[in-house]
Amino acid sequence: MPEYTIPSLFYKRVRELDARVALRQKEFGIWRDISWREYGQGAREVACGLMALGLRKGDCVALIGENRPEWLYSDVGIMAAGGITVGIYTTNAAEEVGYILGHSQSRYYIVENEEQLDKALKARKDLPGLEKIIVIDTKGLRHFRDPMVISFEELRALGREADQRDPGLFAARLNELEPDETALLIYTSGTTGPPKGAMLSHRNITWTAETLNQVIPVHENDELVSFLPLSHIAERMFSVFLPLRYKYTVNFVENTDTVTQNVMEVRPTLFFAVPRIWEKYYSSIFIKMQDATLFKRLAFGLALKAGSKYADAKLSFAPASFPLRLGFGLAHFLLLRKLKKRLGLDRVRIAISGAAPISPDVLKFYHSIGIPMREVYGQTEGCGPTSIHRGDDIKAGTVGPPLPGVEVAIADDGEILFKGGNVFKGYYRNPEATAATLVDGWVHSGDVGEFDEDGFLVITDRKKDLIITSGGKNIAPQNIENQLKFSPYINDAVVIGDGRKYLTALIIIDEDNVVKYAGDNKIQYTTYATLTQTPQVVKLVQQEIDIVNKTFARVEQIKKFRILPKKLLQEDGEVTPTMKVKRKYINETFKNLIESMY
Repeated sequence: MPEYTIPSLFYKRVRELDARVALRQKEFGIWRDISWREYGQGAREVACGLMALGLRKGDCVALIGENRPEWLYSDVGIMAAGGITVGIYTTNAAEEVGYILGHSQSRYYIVENEEQLDKALKARKDLPGLEKIIVIDTKGLRHFRDPMVISFEELRALGREADQRDPGLFAARLNELEPDETALLIYTSGTTGPPKGAMLSHRNITWTAETLNQVIPVHENDELVSFLPLSHIAERMFSVFLPLRYKYTVNFVENTDTVTQNVMEVRPTLFFAVPRIWEKYYSSIFIKMQDATLFKRLAFGLALKAGSKYADAKLSFAPASFPLRLGFGLAHFLLLRKLKKRLGLDRVRIAISGAAPISPDVLKFYHSIGIPMREVYGQTEGCGPTSIHRGDDIKAGTVGPPLPGVEVAIADDGEILFKGGNVFKGYYRNPEATAATLVDGWVHSGDVGEFDEDGFLVITDRKKDLIITSGGKNIAPQNIENQLKFSPYINDAVVIGDGRKYLTALIIIDEDNVVKYAGDNKIQYTTYATLTQTPQVVKLVQQEIDIVNKTFARVEQIKKFRILPKKLLQEDGEVTPTMKVKRKYINETFKNLIESMY
């Protein structure tokens, strides 16, 4: 593997590609190109500005904001100045922001806008080490004055002045960086306890970027749409680090509400999303088909049937017969390619689902319409990927073989262990957690799994989430929940049953689809809560659960359920930023509702 740091690789690309488009951002309805030269200059000004403020090598700089060029200028600039980037989720409350700023000992904090500045100002009384807050978008702050706060433009101007005074300073700092030094702290959005700061080195990141290309060959003509949180390692890898190595273009959405529209405009060739996004696309297709003409519904049904048979053969490594290939080809030509184009996914070469488990049925659906989706499994402590489907070797219900150069072992209790060049340095200022997770170079993942006959890794569940009923039966709730989420009317599900006689479930409805169902069926309701309790909606969910129950043994079937009267929100501490349910919190918050089912 080459010996280089993230900033040295970045500036190699800046010199090489110069005027070529690196990034695009949509502003006021128009896509604006940003060249590698402009990208490099932005990062250099941030680096020099931070050094002018007093940034020392090894200092932490925190960063919060939606996906935009300034986030990347800041991220690369912080590292180029010898700093460590600490990404924070925009949805974190002021208390969580304060915890991360304090724990990371961040001296500088770059925030996107007034909303994020307010959180910082609320938390700063408990942060004696925080010296400067830099605001990217100063809208609404024209008359605001605070000696601790400066604008992003002021930081860049400070950097330009410092660079002019001492042109050699930037190169000197860049040359001091070593591959094994910490480049980022990624605070894991754990489902229990406060977040832990995983230390990832330059070598960790560059090794993973090099290795990933052996299994997902991306190239410089690829286009990516960036919309998932950049503070998460998966989106950071696809939006920041892989483009440095493979030179493709990153497109930033206008905002989180325009993702589907922006995807249609860009028509990406590389598309990474979490299961929730893939499930929403799937649900929207089926809901829209309900309003289509009878002819269109029949045509779609026939096309999907042909696609499904073709996908069954493909995903089981069986050779597709000529009639099967012909049927799928016709279905794709006449209908499915138009469907993909309407979604903006017609050019997708590589579709990846990650950060949480996806239902095998959802994965199969995308193969049925001609989108070659693969699943990646991993965690922050391994820079993202541990195993991934490769090429056409995709099997639903598995997460593929281990990444090249990554060893995976199964412990006696079924826990997945891994080691390789992607393994993190440990948790920042937390030796106890490091010792519990990293043992003799092996990361103890906390997940339970096994290898199948083809050497593909199968994830059973989180170790701590496995259910043992009062009858002594071991049950993995994740598979049942994934099957429930395949319903277009169920957004999420939490299976309950540890120490109980039978399984029950808390159901979170898909608001958009259930609201449409209520409108189509003239169901009267006033609020979200009353909608969830209408007899017709309860019956609708029961029908969906009955369908899923037929696919499981009696002991794994859901006997009773309750629909939660509210949506699960990160702000309320109910889900992580990647939309994984915090089971412990749910069990405590809805304790009475759970007890009513027993």
